[in-house]
Amino acid sequence: MGRLRRLLAYGAAMLVAAGLVVAAPSANADLQNPRQDFLRASTAGLFLHWGERTSPAHTDCGAWESDVTKGGWSADYWVTEAKKLHAQYIVLATFHSRLGYARPWPSAIPGSCHTTRDFLGELIAATKKAGMRTILYMTNDPQWHNEGLPAGKDWLDSAGFSKYAGHKVDLTTNNGFGEFSYDNFLEVMDRYPDLGGFWIDNDSQYWLDHNLYQQIQAKRPNYTLSNNNEDTPIMDMVSNEQKTGMTPAYDYPQAVWTAAPRLIEADYKLPDTGAWWYTGTDSTVDKGLNVGRYIANAGSSIKSLMDETAMVNGKFPSKQLDYNNFLNGYLDQIWGSVTGTEGGGYMYGGLQPGFWNDGSQGVTTISKTNPDLQFVHVLTKPSGSTLKIRDNGYQVAKVTNFRTGASVSFTQGNGYLTLTGLSGWDPYDTVFQVDTNGRSGIYPASTYTMSATASASGHAASVAADGSYLTYWDNNKTLPVSLTYNLGSSKPVQYLAINQREDSVSYARSATEQSARIKAYKVFVSANGTDWGSAVASGTLPSHRGVQFIDLPTTSARYVKLEVDSTWAASSDSTHYKLLRIDDSWIGSNYVGAATPPAADRYEAENGACQGTIDSNHTGYSGTGFCNTTNATGSSMEWTGVQGFSGDVTLTFRYANGTTTTRTATLTVNGAAAGTLSFAPTASWDTWADATATVPLNAGTNTIRLTSADAGGTPNLDYLEVAH
Repeated sequence: MGRLRRLLAYGAAMLVAAGLVVAAPSANADLQNPRQDFLRASTAGLFLHWGERTSPAHTDCGAWESDVTKGGWSADYWVTEAKKLHAQYIVLATFHSRLGYARPWPSAIPGSCHTTRDFLGELIAATKKAGMRTILYMTNDPQWHNEGLPAGKDWLDSAGFSKYAGHKVDLTTNNGFGEFSYDNFLEVMDRYPDLGGFWIDNDSQYWLDHNLYQQIQAKRPNYTLSNNNEDTPIMDMVSNEQKTGMTPAYDYPQAVWTAAPRLIEADYKLPDTGAWWYTGTDSTVDKGLNVGRYIANAGSSIKSLMDETAMVNGKFPSKQLDYNNFLNGYLDQIWGSVTGTEGGGYMYGGLQPGFWNDGSQGVTTISKTNPDLQFVHVLTKPSGSTLKIRDNGYQVAKVTNFRTGASVSFTQGNGYLTLTGLSGWDPYDTVFQVDTNGRSGIYPASTYTMSATASASGHAASVAADGSYLTYWDNNKTLPVSLTYNLGSSKPVQYLAINQREDSVSYARSATEQSARIKAYKVFVSANGTDWGSAVASGTLPSHRGVQFIDLPTTSARYVKLEVDSTWAASSDSTHYKLLRIDDSWIGSNYVGAATPPAADRYEAENGACQGTIDSNHTGYSGTGFCNTTNATGSSMEWTGVQGFSGDVTLTFRYANGTTTTRTATLTVNGAAAGTLSFAPTASWDTWADATATVPLNAGTNTIRLTSADAGGTPNLDYLEVAH
């Protein structure tokens, strides 16, 4: 049976190689593929390193399986914990080089431990039922084949596999282990159509020689392929493993070197210390660090693959359980600002992320379905009560605290959105919802003609401002280099915005891993493209991710030239030294002006409880009438069902007072005294004016009441408006 399986697999590989079976699409075609939809819609995954060497380590496969079952292992437990992390998939790493190479399914292939119970099948069924996916970790690494064993013992059974294969195979060699793991890929594909895909810990030459990935995509076109630390073209997703050294430490995207729209993952350990698997310790989990990682990754369209150390029975140590319970409740409060969004400031548009004013830092997210719905995530708060963020040309209509719904005061000008009067910061992520009315002051891509003093083959200057992130301009490692925008005629220019390709880290991670981003620059303008004069702007761009801006003195020009004199990578990084790639860029004609204030909620008096009559014998009122309260102290007008959010709001009472004396009324909110309002004379009963009060409202419905303090009753009352 084993020999037949191998002959069939070999025949399939030869058919693919001969072109008689349709192989996988090209790398560019696979950049975006419907099979990726589930992962693209996901925010996070749970990474489980769990196997025969999980503490207390076993050396007998049957004894390990027995202890797993006796301990009460349940796939549903893992699903429940993954849901607490708001994860949508689980990556199971049992066939791991440091965990004994155990296979958690009843395999027909000898060579290493395999179970009688189908743990993998149970997990696939449980995740499918929950609307999640299981992804199986596979390795190419035989080097740890005898780790933790007495001399002469081995986790891998070369003799057993050789008999199965029909020829001698040494599983402790790369080629031999590649053959063994290759057969396991084929077995898993045959048995588990509902598996989500494979998570590959680097490549095997044997797999490549035998067209493994093409076979996977031909037999299971729904499977996704993820690769750890290698941007292999045929893979759907690239995972960036356990990055550290960033400032602040939670800003994981600084260390990511893969550019969207590539599917990108960050895999990291939640426990503060220890191995990727359970070694008998219960390490603490840093809430601030890991909430920050989760949100920073989401704000860069990066999936968070969080590792937890399941014990033999599958349960998690208590401190990890505590973190899961904490994160479940925490993310519930802000989930609407994370799910269904992309990272802001990149290819999807949105406000600028990164380093803001007064020491603040964070990310922005933008709705996938409504580009006018955005969110600001403040992970490090400013030292004061003001937050200043580059608006990226968006006209802001309204800003609210996402948790409470309370209105946030803001202004907009000179390219910035400024939030003021801020307090009550969340210790991990303060979220503001920003509603916008589209973008303005940006020349569309179709209006530019581009040229450059240098370009790499296939990456011409024309794509540096084409509105597409599937193309990019490459300077062919030439510095200085100039990029010129021809606007066709003289037009106002106010700023230049640039999205550099995010295919390098944004800080000097090492001498050979540095940032390929603009450092020193100059900007020139010209009427004819020949006479440039002196630079109108010059300086240094920070080595930061996301959209960057160069502000220009207000002027008009037909030609704008960006000259890049240096980039951030040092000569020690031969890959990135002098390299510059620009995904997209654009010129702003002007900054967004004053914002349009949000409309207030209006409550007509005739729809409330008027202690008097609803009259219409005077002009200028709204709706169908107004409240004329009884001429007596204590007469009142009450509005119920007034919608509010937790926090202060401004109430505006529209009134007319045709007498010559001021009338007063006490204000109550939800039965509690909220002050006294004065209603000055308005010259006639046909003339209307406003009286305002700022009061706290509850989230949900509220009751607002005015009660006369005068014998003449209240003034005539037209409506109440609530400005959130």
